[in-house]
Amino acid sequence: MRTTSLAERAAVLRIKSEIVRSAGQYLREKGFVEILPVLLSPITDPLHHETYGGAIDFYGASYQLTKSMILHKQIALRTTPRIFCFSPNVRMEPAERASIGRYLAEFVQLDLEFREATRGDAMALGEGLLIRILTAVIEHCDDELRILGRELRIPSAPFARVAFDDAAARHGEPFDDALSGALDAPTWVVDFPRRVREFYDREDPQRPEVLLDMDLIYPEGYGEALSGGEREFEFERILDRLKRDAIPLEQFAIYLDHAKAGLPRSAGFGIGIERLTRFVAGLERIEDARLFAKTPGDTDAV
Repeated sequence: MRTTSLAERAAVLRIKSEIVRSAGQYLREKGFVEILPVLLSPITDPLHHETYGGAIDFYGASYQLTKSMILHKQIALRTTPRIFCFSPNVRMEPAERASIGRYLAEFVQLDLEFREATRGDAMALGEGLLIRILTAVIEHCDDELRILGRELRIPSAPFARVAFDDAAARHGEPFDDALSGALDAPTWVVDFPRRVREFYDREDPQRPEVLLDMDLIYPEGYGEALSGGEREFEFERILDRLKRDAIPLEQFAIYLDHAKAGLPRSAGFGIGIERLTRFVAGLERIEDARLFAKTPGDTDAV
């Protein structure tokens, strides 16, 4: 639905507030420590899809607006073993993506990472997190769900899984929307080919060119929920991946210094708060999931 009245907009905001509260509570119960976000840095996620640059002159040095905190999460784990952050991200993607209804140029991502974790550990955590959030919204936002005409179902864990190649064979590439439209419960996509992801995603030592990644796909046509997996943490493997992906080493010199000093083995994921709010509240478009929304190409937003 589109939120057209002030009562509907207020209901969405209260639901989003409960999502953030219950997510933080769940992660703290699991031993995670919240860190503050990084907004500007000389390094950020290179991403594997088209975005416009967000470079800023920072006292004469070239810094970037954060596209995701993936590299900072790995570095942060040298200090404490489990971290999460509600991280503002700026991704200035092509303007035509605004018509799809699930892209924002500015959004917030719940980013988390933990040491000595496998993909399976991260998937189990993601399932528990989503179930806790949905349960909390049903318990604390009954009036808001009624205003929005949304009825939620709690999925059963473990969630179903499908391999990337199988999903692509069935729906073509990209398949997120088609797969999501065919689902009636959240489902994992696993085993992504190296060609579609970033250098920091861990390549399976037993299966070259296959990454130990996962995406969670919402049902009912709401698309991708979260994305993550295991990370490359060994300096030589990171160096090799950068070279194979033809990424200039100087672009990530600071990150490489940290990798050479030693990064812990880890896994984690990021889950978009606005996309989660859209799914939970049953919204037609993602810009209805936050105040002061900025869609790709929109230069009239506040």
